[in-house]
Order: sequence, then structure tokens, then C-alpha cells
Amino acid sequence: MVARAGTTALLLLLLAACAPASRLARDASPDAAARAERLAALTRWSLVGRIAVSDGRDGGSGRLEWLQDGDFYKISVRAPAAGGAWRLSGDGTLAQLDGAGPEPLRDADAEALLARELGWRLPMAGVPRWVRGLAADSDAARIEYGPDGLPTLIVERGWRVEYRGWTAADGLPMPRRVVARRAPFEVRIAVERWSLHAGQ
Repeated sequence: MVARAGTTALLLLLLAACAPASRLARDASPDAAARAERLAALTRWSLVGRIAVSDGRDGGSGRLEWLQDGDFYKISVRAPAAGGAWRLSGDGTLAQLDGAGPEPLRDADAEALLARELGWRLPMAGVPRWVRGLAADSDAARIEYGPDGLPTLIVERGWRVEYRGWTAADGLPMPRRVVARRAPFEVRIAVERWSLHAGQ
């Protein structure tokens, strides 16, 4: 009986020791909160890298260039192996796709336009913030942080966004490898270069 009581007490102590670490993994540190606030205030940024998408059966990949200037965005993808290139641009109210046909294609829904014309599922409502390591809606999202205070996982809108590498840009840690999944869809972005344009 004494041995069993001692074992129970030891288990309770171990659980108590583990509990704060588990909670901390889901709470932003002051540094993480300051980083998110600074990034959210930036109205202009750009990145260069690679992107790959899959719907569980088919997929595509290519060289990625992304410019965001307030609500305006321009996303260019070049896929030399497939002999194709396209550009998606818009301002949140109207999206235009160039390169998928002989004439520019337009739709109020950028995500629907890409899915219909290219078969790409790119969650445009969230990915401009996810790619920067920010939740689209921090009140509704579940965010987990690593020991360095940087996000390791964002779960929202049915998507799991994993951060598998970080780099530095203008004094801020920025995602280098991002994987977003919502079965059967997957989006992978590997960033080679970030540009953060403060005050513009």
C-alpha cells in the first residue's frame, strides 16, 4: 500500500511538472507577440522561393515570387519542366489570372479561380498570413510554439499549417519552410528570400 501510494504521488508530481510546459507551448511569449504585432503592421512584403501543391492525386510545382502591397497581391509561378507560367493578381475584391489561357481570366474569388482553371487549391483567405507565421484569425486559431517562441503549428479553417524551418529577414525570424494540409490538399512553400518593406 505504501509503495502504491508513493508511486501515485510520484506520478502526480511528474504530471504537475509536465503541465506548465504543455501550456507554454500554446501561449505566445512576449517576443512572439511583439513579432506578430510588427509583422501585422507591415503593409508591403515579398518573397522568392518554391511552391508545390497536391490534391492527393495530382499536383504541380514551380518557382514562386510573391509581392504583397496592402490588399494588392501578385503571385507569379514558373514551372519550366511543365513549360508553363502563370500570374495571379488582385486586391481582395477581384482576382485576375494571366497565363492559364489566351486571355486574362477574372473572378471575385481568387481561390475558386485557381481551383477551376489550374486545379490548384491555395487557401487565399489564410495563406498570406500563414506564410508569415501569423494566424488569419488569432482568436479562432490554435497556435503552438516551440522553445524558441516561434510558431510550430497553426490550426484554423480546417487547415494544419506546420513550420519546419526559420530564417532571418530585417531582424525578424521568418518562415523558411511551410506545409499546409487539409485532406486531401497540401501546399508546400520553401522560401529562399524575404523582403520586408517597413514604412511603405
